[in-house]
Amino acid sequence: MNPENPASEEIYLAGGCLWGVQEFVRHLPGVTLTEAGRANGTECDLNADYDGYAECVRTRFSSTELSIPELMSYFFEIIDPYSLNRQGPDIGLKYRTGVYSKNPNHLREARDFIDAREDSNRIVVEVLPLLFYVRSAEEHQDRLTKCPDEKCHIPKEVLFRYR
Repeated sequence: MNPENPASEEIYLAGGCLWGVQEFVRHLPGVTLTEAGRANGTECDLNADYDGYAECVRTRFSSTELSIPELMSYFFEIIDPYSLNRQGPDIGLKYRTGVYSKNPNHLREARDFIDAREDSNRIVVEVLPLLFYVRSAEEHQDRLTKCPDEKCHIPKEVLFRYR
């Protein structure tokens, strides 16, 4: 929670390559900030060997405009929830799908959203506390806004649905 705006909250979404996730999420109603980053690795050095992180998007949102179940519903529009360590052509542990937060209520609501689905037994989206976050290099921030012709695993008609 942001002390300057009590309705402002943060959650971290990992859904494959972070470029597309950031571009999609930034246009959602109630989202006030997005930032490309890495969740739950161990290193602050972006040039270090892979340390177990998931590519993610730090997402600040107004909880009076966007609930966790609503955000999860949007998120499920751009992910394959059954795909382990892969989204589209991006394969590997860093491309796993997950929801991370320091707020236990966010995690409970995300789990409840998944558990309420008829296909919940097939979903491999991890829902975990955020233990560590590092901002990605500037070249990855708002990449598809700056370079709209870059390739993305999310189809353009979905990517820009809420633009």
